[in-house]
Amino acid sequence: MAVVAGVPALAGGVDELPQQIRDELYNPNMIDPMQPIGESAYRDWKAKNPPPWTIGYASSYAGNTWRADVMKRLQDEIIPKWKKLGLIKDVIITQSNLNDSTQIQQMRQLVDQGVDAIIVCCSNPTALNQTVQYAHERGVPVFSGIGYLTSPYAVNSSANFVAGGVQMGEWMAKEIGGKGNILVVEGIPGASASDSQNVGILKALEKYPDIKVAGQVAGMWTDQIAQAEIQKWLATNPGELNGIIIQSASELGGLRALKQSGRDMVPLTIGGELGALCYWRKNPEYVSAAIQAWPPGDDFEFSWNIMMRTLQGQGPKVQSILTKPQLLTFEQLSKVLDENCNEDSDGWYNVGIESWAGKDYLDQFFLHPADPEKYDPASHGK
Repeated sequence: MAVVAGVPALAGGVDELPQQIRDELYNPNMIDPMQPIGESAYRDWKAKNPPPWTIGYASSYAGNTWRADVMKRLQDEIIPKWKKLGLIKDVIITQSNLNDSTQIQQMRQLVDQGVDAIIVCCSNPTALNQTVQYAHERGVPVFSGIGYLTSPYAVNSSANFVAGGVQMGEWMAKEIGGKGNILVVEGIPGASASDSQNVGILKALEKYPDIKVAGQVAGMWTDQIAQAEIQKWLATNPGELNGIIIQSASELGGLRALKQSGRDMVPLTIGGELGALCYWRKNPEYVSAAIQAWPPGDDFEFSWNIMMRTLQGQGPKVQSILTKPQLLTFEQLSKVLDENCNEDSDGWYNVGIESWAGKDYLDQFFLHPADPEKYDPASHGK
């Protein structure tokens, strides 16, 4: 698990970013020290083949609602849109079910099949590095969405998860008045997105001597697993509990565990799961806000748009392109969900790609920014 120590110095690519972005998202005291922030290997690179391109999506997991929403955005919106633009031919999807060796094999097969780029998601930060280099040597860039790979040949994108974790921890501290016992529910330990977020959570709670982390369990970003783990913990820890900090997509499982335990409905961090948001909609006094750390469809499209720009030769400045988590107020929620919503819904709320990381925002991270949707395939290589 990464720890915030020996923080990295700002790299040349980061120095090219606007000061506000550097201060908010690349602050050495508020970023995972393993997060690659050097100059991108693709600053002067363009795809060897002209469009339409074939893309590989080497998914590491398909067993939660977050991944289902990613697949929905990819198949229902992204693929039809970019095919119509004449910029992609096909997307080949593989699943490795959290097995690094399987994912490595699938990625190599994608390279050997002749894909033009590969997207991975939420993967182990180091296990894929040799395969990323294998792909790079054959002209195939790898884009890591929602978490980072430490290979210098990867292009990473996500929210700054340490900053997001700090936001979750500070929010909870205020929610419970700065004192009490907290249960922390991680995502998938070993995945950079989970570890970075956990670092931020614990970093924030260190400021509050009257708050005790009474326990930590792994919810595996899956409601059923989180529910079972929390129920198990509650059954063996009968003492007072004042709040649960939990990573999406597990908050619906957390709420179910609390309900079934017969304990008080203590504050719990809510992300974007519609069922959990619906509980809040029907119980306005439950919490003060929800934190959107990774709206699935938007996060994947964020990575996709970076990939398309890179294939076109726009030249990413840095290895990791970061955005920031967003707070959702009850007023905003009430415009999205009404009181007739379904507390069992496994759908997701997405803030919208333009709000999450829109075209103007991404322009700031590229040396030759342009609207990727207006790219002329005939101009490639000229």
